Amino acid sequence: MLVKNIMSRNLYVAHPKTAVTDAQETMRRENIHHLPVIDDHTKKLVGIVSEKDLLYASPSPASTLDVYEMTRLLSKLSVGSVMAKKVVSAHPQDLVEDAARKMVDHDIGCLPIVDEDNYPVGIITESDMFRLFIDLFGTREKGLRATLRIPEEPGELAKLGSDVSEHNGNIVSIGTWPGERPTDALCIMKVTGMTREQFISSVEKHILEVIDIREV
Repeated sequence: MLVKNIMSRNLYVAHPKTAVTDAQETMRRENIHHLPVIDDHTKKLVGIVSEKDLLYASPSPASTLDVYEMTRLLSKLSVGSVMAKKVVSAHPQDLVEDAARKMVDHDIGCLPIVDEDNYPVGIITESDMFRLFIDLFGTREKGLRATLRIPEEPGELAKLGSDVSEHNGNIVSIGTWPGERPTDALCIMKVTGMTREQFISSVEKHILEVIDIREV
């Protein structure tokens, strides 16, 4: 899957000269936590500002300033003075897993998506990744979910798929992770059209262990 398939195209942006109070209002109104910052003239990406950045820019609650004074102070503070200028971004044609790796490696909550000329065309957030995770596991579809320990050998997933198909089962989702030993792997599979007993009977000749199995 590509970044363009899950990114949000309804993009809200700020400019370096945008007042912090205006950026805060946009975030509150649209229920978002990040704003890509684009140059006023070129319209290219020059930074990103987060809800946390704006919070840190605000006076402390212990401040002796009254509400009017704090508002006036913040209205003079621009997004350009608090935004992050070194922006980690992605391209619409990037793989989703590469975008997720960037977010984890850089410990960031979103990725602005830019085209070849650095014009913002979308954004991916942690929420988009969580929705993708839910879809990949078929979480919204009822079925039988099994965690299996399988041999780490070529063709094992094909064998399991064939086993399920031969017993009229339908695989909703399937994924593998490294096991505790180099010789095995964990397989999480969700199927429909089979009882627990039918599923175990169909796959038991090709697995090492049923770690967990439940109706969800």
